[in-house]
Amino acid sequence: MTLFRLGYVAMSVDLQNASPSQTMTYKRYQQIADKEAAKRKLERIAQSNIRNCLRLLKHNKSYDVEFFRLSSRLVPLATHEELSEWDYITPIKEDLNELGTYSKEKHMRLDFHPDHFVVLNSQKQEILKTSIKVLKYHYLLLHHMGLDPTHRCVLHLGGGYKDKEKSLEQFIENWSLIPNEIQKQVMIENDDTTYTLENCLYVCEKLNIPLVFDLHHHLANYDNENWANHWERVIETWSHSPLPVKMHISSPKSEKDFKSHADYVDVEMFLEFVKKVNGSIDQIDCMIEAKQKDRALFTLVEEIKKHPNVKMHSESSFTWEA
Repeated sequence: MTLFRLGYVAMSVDLQNASPSQTMTYKRYQQIADKEAAKRKLERIAQSNIRNCLRLLKHNKSYDVEFFRLSSRLVPLATHEELSEWDYITPIKEDLNELGTYSKEKHMRLDFHPDHFVVLNSQKQEILKTSIKVLKYHYLLLHHMGLDPTHRCVLHLGGGYKDKEKSLEQFIENWSLIPNEIQKQVMIENDDTTYTLENCLYVCEKLNIPLVFDLHHHLANYDNENWANHWERVIETWSHSPLPVKMHISSPKSEKDFKSHADYVDVEMFLEFVKKVNGSIDQIDCMIEAKQKDRALFTLVEEIKKHPNVKMHSESSFTWEA
């Protein structure tokens, strides 16, 4: 029997004035004549973002939500090339430590999903260098939270560059150029356009990287492959990880706009997945990627509670007992 634990992404639609992604554009930064004052303003925004993350975790705890994706935009302009000498960590160390301490005390799993411009299979050294810089930023945030950075950053394989086979091999070639502590952070997710589940498994098995299975992406992008036939391989990629198996769950917005995320999760689609994988592993953490964020999670819980085979273990975790 498998314990299914639900989580959601980055912000709440119910908790007011708690955005973890407040920002300042580089254009606005340039307009501030006193650059030290401009940096202090960036630091105050970062501190506010991290404190709002703590508010979100406390909100989550009240609903037994122990799985959460942090916003990658906690520190505005942290990786901008024109601010490469800025020590953004020192002013936020205490806030990061408080956030990490709370998550550990409440046994919460936290991770990141860096933006799509983090591309590790690029042939251009400048793009690869920038991607590593962004991943180092995430590493520093996790480190100063006191969290083991291992398997905390979800990435896609990258671009197809008009030759998918060659681009897959480029990822493998570039991997040797990536610092070891950055390698340890990475999880790979199948995408909805280029790299299928089987493509990702090829790389994950070769490089010993956990695979985050995205069911919605698979339904949008697959090569005559039944995901269930590969599920044991997916599980095996997590065999060396200190964290439970992770997957993503979302529903298509519509048949016409299939790749976009709907406001809520289709309960039948989700429970069909649950039935197929139940008993395959002790625990699966399911990250809900829906427009309605925590409200989508709460709605899904209310719907699955009605099913006679569902046994709730908390307000956000359950088992399927056939």
